[in-house]
Amino acid sequence: MSDYCGTETTTTGAAPASASASAAETAETAETAPVAAGPPFAACVLCQEPTEYPESHKGITLCPVCEWREAERTACSG
Repeated sequence: MSDYCGTETTTTGAAPASASASAAETAETAETAPVAAGPPFAACVLCQEPTEYPESHKGITLCPVCEWREAERTACSG
């Protein structure tokens, strides 16, 4: 018996039907999620993914992932 979020198996060893149905619905929703509408966003200078900055933004534009990685690289490692 497991108390963790539907990981309990039935006597046949299969996962409960509700768990597999919700997983399928989540996968469908993730694939068909609409892209946020807005101004044309600038491309990241490192990976070319869209950023949160408009194309008119001056300076180096980085996506959130590359910003995070850049911050890790430049952080004091003392």
